[in-house]
Amino acid sequence: MAHLPHQSKQADNAWRVLFLLFLANLFNFFDRAVPSIVMEPIRLEWSLSDFQIGLLGTAFTLVYAIAGLPLGRMADTGSRKKIMGWGLLVWSGLTAVNGAVSNFWGFLLVRMGVGVGEASYGPAANSLIGDLFPANRRARAMGIFMLGLPLGLLLAFFTTGAIVSAFDSWRAPFFIAAVPGILLALFMFMIREPKRGDAEVVAIQTTLVQQPIRKILAIPTMWWLMLAGLCYNFATYANTSFMVPMLQRYFGLELTQAAMSVGVIVGVTGLISLPLGGWIADRLHVRIRNGRLLFGAVSLLLTCLLTGFALAAGKIDAAVFVGLFAAGWLFAYNFYTCVYTAVQDVIEPRLRATAMALFFAGLYLLGGGLGPVMVGGLSDYFAEQAMLLAGAREMNEAFRAIGLHDALYLVPLAMGLTGVFLLIAMRTFRVDAQKMAQSAQQ
Repeated sequence: MAHLPHQSKQADNAWRVLFLLFLANLFNFFDRAVPSIVMEPIRLEWSLSDFQIGLLGTAFTLVYAIAGLPLGRMADTGSRKKIMGWGLLVWSGLTAVNGAVSNFWGFLLVRMGVGVGEASYGPAANSLIGDLFPANRRARAMGIFMLGLPLGLLLAFFTTGAIVSAFDSWRAPFFIAAVPGILLALFMFMIREPKRGDAEVVAIQTTLVQQPIRKILAIPTMWWLMLAGLCYNFATYANTSFMVPMLQRYFGLELTQAAMSVGVIVGVTGLISLPLGGWIADRLHVRIRNGRLLFGAVSLLLTCLLTGFALAAGKIDAAVFVGLFAAGWLFAYNFYTCVYTAVQDVIEPRLRATAMALFFAGLYLLGGGLGPVMVGGLSDYFAEQAMLLAGAREMNEAFRAIGLHDALYLVPLAMGLTGVFLLIAMRTFRVDAQKMAQSAQQ
């Protein structure tokens, strides 16, 4: 049985590789955000219901989740840089194709293809970070990597409206979004990968693990983390899919105003929270064994309260609503630095990409996949109820605005459940982390 030498080190190219991974993650989320930003002109052009809008997000996330499992296993046994490089080329190329389709079903099929490409990235990148940085620096490294999420969203939400206006077409952003990813793919193939387990403090096995999924699912903490992730992704994907349309319909904002407001909610907040939250999480991890999970749980419960209050306030000034919702999202970002690192703490290095793929499958199949379509369906139902309550016979945009606003109460509800599941995960984390350290040496 082969072992790596006893060591705890950071790879000499760790920060250079992390910067490249961060850039690719940025354009991953940029490409992913564009459809939700231009959804109102698409809805009006193709006469879509909110359920159909939700179906676009659901189809993407279902494919993303299913494709992630075999791709994650490949990342544990093969070249991570090749998996990420080819994935970048696929999702960037198909993003451009999205701008050329002429109907809803064509758009839906291409988005599913984009999902396959993007599914290759997360598990491989997370596994690579685990081998580039030692345990006491991983939350900070993960915080920097995940900065790609708010920066990508910020870039998308702050530029897409201007691009639509400049070209007088909702299709233009898809063509522009494809270019950076194709260029980054070329650099991805040049990465020098570290050995698996290279950053661990103990000697690590290099033999293949038999029945990997069964071993991962035998860890109690993983179940609670997956339930937390399911609820979290339900909330975030529902919010990203429908917040721009809701601000346009309910608060009467124009596309560019609504997009920039959501950029503040999901983008600016992450720029503050991810690096700061990563630093706090690492400090707590040193002092309290399950300190990261405690920090994450409290953060998500605060998100529930603040976003729920913003929605319950009704037709307040749009700036006040955005401020309250953004305050909630500031805490929500602590999920990434607390939970992603907790997964690595309870999973041995040989299984980390597979574990992340399985983790993502739960998040996206039952979380991100259900969020948009459930909020969309509920929005249509509440809009019809508002119409009946008003004694009207025809649907109009005012009823659709009420329906969508009320359906978004599912977002704070799901965030609250995320916090509860993280509190429960704290009960098993300490034992599972110790077992991981022991099994990695056997």
